[in-house]
Formats: sequence, structure tokens, C-alpha cells
Amino acid sequence: MRKLSLLVIVMAAFLALVACSSATSTTEETASNTSTEAKTMENLTVGYAQIGAESEWRTANTASIKETAEKLGVDLKFSDAQQKQENQIAAIRSYIAEGVDVIGFSPVVETGWETVLQEAKDAGIPVIMVDRRADVPRELYATYLGSDFVEEGRKAGEEMNRLLPDGGKIVELVGTVGSAPANDRYTGFRDSMAENIEIIDSQSGDFTRAKGKEVMEAFLKNYGDEIVGLYAHNDDMAIGAIQAIEEYGLKPGEDIKIVSIDAVRGAFEAMIDGKLNVTVECNPLLGPQFYDLALRAVNGEELPEWVPSEESVYYPDKAEELLPERQY
Repeated sequence: MRKLSLLVIVMAAFLALVACSSATSTTEETASNTSTEAKTMENLTVGYAQIGAESEWRTANTASIKETAEKLGVDLKFSDAQQKQENQIAAIRSYIAEGVDVIGFSPVVETGWETVLQEAKDAGIPVIMVDRRADVPRELYATYLGSDFVEEGRKAGEEMNRLLPDGGKIVELVGTVGSAPANDRYTGFRDSMAENIEIIDSQSGDFTRAKGKEVMEAFLKNYGDEIVGLYAHNDDMAIGAIQAIEEYGLKPGEDIKIVSIDAVRGAFEAMIDGKLNVTVECNPLLGPQFYDLALRAVNGEELPEWVPSEESVYYPDKAEELLPERQY
């Protein structure tokens, strides 16, 4: 009987030892797997839903996203939504179905994203908003990388005040209706605009050169020489408007003071020619920052709600000197 009891004790001790060893092995294996599963740029797959190619700024932004991916060895799946929200939503859903590691997108408008971003969250895929912000709950995105559009508008308003110290009537070319930059640049400009300046008309030019020209033609037809200033939400619309002003027989930059936003090469050329008075920078070269944030997000790092980009204001006196350095 004593021998049997001893045997039972020995067997129990043996089984406990095996269980401990197994648990330790499993823990070590899990830790090892966790360590080896950390993503690198070379095995990172990113889906990017771009708005379109509506401007020089967007072309430079797309080039930065694509070229940086190639340089870093990132597997990039890219789509062009052609300015349509439904196309962006379809692209995001396709990336979810493919099981990409991270999704990046520049929302064409601020609203209408909660359902598809919830789908991404449910699939465990972090989402990074680039350039533009969507009006969604904080838990639906990892971070927002982009400019302070309200501050850009404020800077533009301050420059218009400087250009028109005696005030006067101005017109405004607004960006895509419902988009974050259009909404915020509209608000920021009014925050800093002097009381003796009056916006007599404000219409969307959809951030395109052709539409900017078309709307400016209508402004000139309706108000003619009353207009002493133009505020354009981007350089492409301003460049289109410059053409309309010249065709009308006025001198852009002199008869009509012009302030715009983006600081693309075309704006520097217009400043050199004396046709544009100020451009407020909005940096499109966001590729390097985006992929850094994407890798950190997929590896579980908690990111800030907003990562702002650094930007300046440019004037005609430095335009010729700075033009060769401009990458967009």
C-alpha cells in the first residue's frame, strides 16, 4: 500500500513537472512569435484611397505616396477615386477584403465615413487620414496627418488685410463643397479678415484650374471693376482665375490682389510674373511621414490624434530664388 501511494506521488510530481515545462515552452514560443511578427517596411502592405488628380498639389501628394513606398519597399495598393466618395468607399472595402495591414486615405468630403471605417476597425486594420480629416469618432482612426487648414485661412486673411489696407470688395474661390480644407479655409479667413473688407461673392471652383477660371469669369461679368481682391482656396483655382482676369482686361496682382493657398511651382511662377501676391504653403510631400506612422500603427503603437505638417508663407520677392528648390 505504501509502495502504491509512493508511486502515485511520484507520478503526480512528474505530470506537474511536464505541465510546467509545457506552459513555459508555450509562453516562450508565444513571446518568440510576437517578436518575429513585428512588421517592417519590407513586409508592410498598405492600401491607399486617393481623392483624384484635381490639382498640381494632389499630383505631388500622389507622387510622394508612391515614390516613398517604392523607396522603402512597401507593398502599396493604390486607387484614384476621381473626386467621388463612393469610389473611395469601394476602394477601402476592397482593401479590407484583401486584408492589408494599414489603410490610408484623403477623404474627399468630411461626412459619410463612419460605416466603412467601422468595418476597417472590426477587421483590425488601422486607418490613417492624410491631408484631409473626416468627421468621425476618434476610435475609428489611428491618426490624422496633415495641415491646419483653419490656420492657413487665417494667414491668407492677414495677407489680404496687408494688401488692402483701405479695404474693398473681394471675391472668394472655395474648394470642393463639404471638404475639410474648403470648410476650414473659409472659416479661418473670416476669423482674421479686416472689417473694411467685404466678400461680395463666394463660389466653389472645386479646387481645379478650369473651374476656377469659369467662376472668376462669372464674378467679373457680375461685378467687374468693383472687385479689388481674390481669395482662392488653392493655387490651381487662382491660376485659372488669373487667366480670366487677363482676358477681361485687368492686371492680376495689381488691379486685383490675389492670395491663394498651396505654394505649388505654378504659384511661384505666377509671383515671378507679378500676377500673384501671396501663396500660403500646404505641404503635399507627406509620404515619408505617412509610412512611418503606418508602421507604428500596425505594430500597436498609440499615435496622437493629429500630426501637423510644417508650412510657410511665400511672397514675390523670394519667388525666383526659391523656385528651383520647389519639389512640387
